[in-house]
Amino acid sequence: MAVKRRKRKPGSLSHGRPATLKKPTPSLSAKATRTLIRSHHRLEKALTKAEKEGDAEAIAQIRKQISDQGGLESYQQASITGQSTERGGDSSKVLLEWLEPHLKDARAARKARKVTVLEVGALSIENAISQSAHFEVTRIDLNSQHPQIKKQDFMERHIPTKDEDKFDVLSLSLVLNYVPDAGGRGKMLARTTPFLRILPKPESQGLFPSLFLVLPAPCMTNSRYMNEEVLGDMMKSLGYILQKRKLSSKLVYYLWVYEATSPRPATVHFPKKEVNPGKTRNNFCITL
Repeated sequence: MAVKRRKRKPGSLSHGRPATLKKPTPSLSAKATRTLIRSHHRLEKALTKAEKEGDAEAIAQIRKQISDQGGLESYQQASITGQSTERGGDSSKVLLEWLEPHLKDARAARKARKVTVLEVGALSIENAISQSAHFEVTRIDLNSQHPQIKKQDFMERHIPTKDEDKFDVLSLSLVLNYVPDAGGRGKMLARTTPFLRILPKPESQGLFPSLFLVLPAPCMTNSRYMNEEVLGDMMKSLGYILQKRKLSSKLVYYLWVYEATSPRPATVHFPKKEVNPGKTRNNFCITL
């Protein structure tokens, strides 16, 4: 009996993600983890290209390769392993380190209310931010691996209209780079702002409300279409101001504070434009 596939919406975060068909490998070495993640990203990019070109044969072949590797579930298992405490891969430790000095004042201004966090692409309920008593974390992911992580596409999540339904912090840790096309990445960044709670002075202080953004370092340091100057101009146009940055050998971490009242241009246009020529550069890009 043929199974009818649900048509994926263009621009949706789920657009580049295939159905899960196999169980993940129970345990992966560090090398196997990196290999699987890189291979999965490479195949996803190839799948997006084939879908845009309408190449049915290539689509079928790539989907089979992804399936043979274990599909999205194996990719997520590799990501969870890579972010495990034992390997020091929990990016929320950096977020907690940045926010901790401001938590006492923030909670006092909010009459002891916890700092609320929306974690997009959540893989674990045991990361550093979840272990802190100062935070109330809402977790979502396309393919939830835990009952406390809601299965949901951020690009289809209802935009809140009431302040009590908004968040003090929104986390996009290794999520933006997974979106299969440059325009979709720009749409995701633009969509973060209505989810952030703007409090009147002096309640709004320090590093709140903010966006925690984590990307593979080469996305900023070795892309022919992106660098930190371009990203900074793009974020400024959305109302963000960079407050914290950390660069490691593999990742770059940012904390962008959202200032809804800051001056912004009437029109925003960031097209695909080469800024770092070179044969060894990658093609990571964000357009807005």
